Amino acid sequence: MTGRRLLSLLASVTAAAAGASLLTGCGVLPGATGGSREPVTVMTWAPDQTRATNMPGMPAMAQAYARWVNAQGGIDGHELRVLTCNEQNTPAGAAGCARRAVHEGAVAVVGSYSQNGRAFMAPLEAAGIPYIGGYGITEDEFTSPLSYPVNGGVASLVAGHGMQLAESCRKVSLVRPDTLAGDQLTKLLDSGLKRASKRGAVDIPAVEDATEYTAQAARAKERAGSDGGCVAAVLGERTQTFFDSFRRLPGSSGGAQAADEGSGGGEDANGSKGSKAARGVRISSVLGSVGQPLIDRTGGARSPFEGAYVTGWYPEADDKSWAPMRKVIQEQAFADNRVDPTDAGVQTTWIAYTVFRQVVESLHTDKITAARLSEALDRGARVDTGGLTPPLRWMYEDLLGASDFPRIVNRQVTFQVVRKGRLVAQKPGFVDVGATVGAAG
Repeated sequence: MTGRRLLSLLASVTAAAAGASLLTGCGVLPGATGGSREPVTVMTWAPDQTRATNMPGMPAMAQAYARWVNAQGGIDGHELRVLTCNEQNTPAGAAGCARRAVHEGAVAVVGSYSQNGRAFMAPLEAAGIPYIGGYGITEDEFTSPLSYPVNGGVASLVAGHGMQLAESCRKVSLVRPDTLAGDQLTKLLDSGLKRASKRGAVDIPAVEDATEYTAQAARAKERAGSDGGCVAAVLGERTQTFFDSFRRLPGSSGGAQAADEGSGGGEDANGSKGSKAARGVRISSVLGSVGQPLIDRTGGARSPFEGAYVTGWYPEADDKSWAPMRKVIQEQAFADNRVDPTDAGVQTTWIAYTVFRQVVESLHTDKITAARLSEALDRGARVDTGGLTPPLRWMYEDLLGASDFPRIVNRQVTFQVVRKGRLVAQKPGFVDVGATVGAAG
């Protein structure tokens, strides 16, 4: 082979290799602006296939989000890699997921559920990994400096629920877990009731993993009274079990009559006119204990929850603000039954990844680290969730500062009611419960 032919061949090989690099992208995502952006790894965990609360839709939503955002060119040119972990509803499982996140280089834990805050926060704090948009079920999510909650947690729901019930209920019975966390629920509900100059609720502790609640249901009904009384149950997945026992009591109907407003001559949740005294005892709960998936499973419009009051974090599931999330689910998780757009866990995960994406985009850097994310959040990164929450920011002046829940920045809840088998707004917009949560602390 002559020198000229050898040079010609080398030139051809070099050109072909360059063409192949352009076709494969050399690690560059379609639509990315450059080839130097490193992939970014996060983790989403939740319990699955356990005997207690399960949230399989949260990791599934995270995976669908990653498929969608990567098809758009990633987040500011970074491929999003989502690790998922079964938290197993145990401290050991939660700690194991956290250690895996550290070991595999996750820069954040995003949109996750765990009741074992102490078990997972310690490994994350030791590694400096932020916890963004957790479900809001543990105290640690509202005390750790590395936690960035997107809602006000159970505290805001229960305090807001007291405000919601105060508008229409003369007496309230609260059935809650017989635990230290359950003791806090009583104080929060009473704080909401007393802001409207109503007496505190009748406190009825119950074993949180019981198979029936007949005795507690009977006591709750008796103490609430039939003259405009309300029975509220906040028992997580056992809330359905409680109301199954409640509806089997003598004189109880399959559904609950609930007024949209506190006026005596208003319409009830079924659109019927009648006085408050004539409507009898009504039932209520909060998002996470009662949601659209549970209402659907138990009969829709014929569900025992028909007419029930429910306090939520976000707009009703049919609100137009959820349209972007529904589009992503339609495109990326259409056949995945775990991803229900009406589920609070799925919704929280969507909002958490919205936060993560906007913070990463604000950094506009080739390498994303946990430290850079936390610094951006602490220095005032502001996130617009498209109306699903108020604008979110985690600077010192944005924190609620309540003694037990200092990290709350979203103090808003929504008042909803079950009408014709659907959770719909009882009143439009958000209700600020910051002062009520603070008073209970």
